[in-house]
Amino acid sequence: MDRPSLETAATLWYICSTFIAEEEEQKMVRGYRGELDLNNAQQTLCRKHAGAARWAFNYGLRRKQEAYKAGQKTPTAIDLHREINALKPSQPWMREVSKCTFQEGLRDLDAAFKHFFRKCRLKKAGTWKGSCGYPRYKSRKKAIGGARFTGSIRVSPDAIQLPRLGVLRLKEHGYFPLNSKISSATIHEQAGRWFVSICVHEQAEEAKDPQAATGDVNREPMT
Repeated sequence: MDRPSLETAATLWYICSTFIAEEEEQKMVRGYRGELDLNNAQQTLCRKHAGAARWAFNYGLRRKQEAYKAGQKTPTAIDLHREINALKPSQPWMREVSKCTFQEGLRDLDAAFKHFFRKCRLKKAGTWKGSCGYPRYKSRKKAIGGARFTGSIRVSPDAIQLPRLGVLRLKEHGYFPLNSKISSATIHEQAGRWFVSICVHEQAEEAKDPQAATGDVNREPMT
C-alpha cells in the first residue's frame, strides 16, 4: 500500500508542531503546506521526480526480498543507494532528477519496514489487533505520489526554489516563513494539483503569562 504521507492530504493547508532541544535552546519544528502554480514543463519534471522516488522505493523493496530469500544480509538504504549510483551511467533518466529523490525514497522504505517490525512486536505482545502492514510495491495507477528534497531550499514571498526543479511559483503569497531554517521540502500531486510541504526550524516564542481576570466577582450571572 502506498504511503499516505506523500500521496494523500485532507486539507489545502496544514500546520503541525513538536518541540526539540538544540544547543540548549528550545526550537519548534513546524510544517507549512501550499499549492504550487506550475507550467507544463515544471509539471513534467515534478512527475519525473515522483516517479524516481517510487522507482527507488520499489527497487529497494525488491532487493530486500531477494536478499531475504537467498539467506543474505538485508541491504540498508546506504547499500541500496550505492547500487543505484552504479546504475546511473547506463540509465540516462536518472541524471534528470535530484539525487535526493532516490535517497529519500529509500529512507521511506526503511521507515516502512520499521513500522512493520514495530507492529509485529506489538502483535506478538497482544497489544496490536490489526494487520502489520508489510511494505508493498507502489503503483503509479493509484497515485502519482511525490518526492522529498533536502539541502539547498530557498523561499521567497511568492516562490520556492528546490534542487533540480528550480524556482516554482506559489499560488498563496506570503505564507511561508522567509528567515527560518528549512530541513526538507516535499512535493506531491493530489487530484491534478501539485503541493509543496516544508519543514522549518523556528525559535519557540516564550510562553506569555496569563492575564489576570477582570470584572466584578460579585456580579450575578445573566439569565
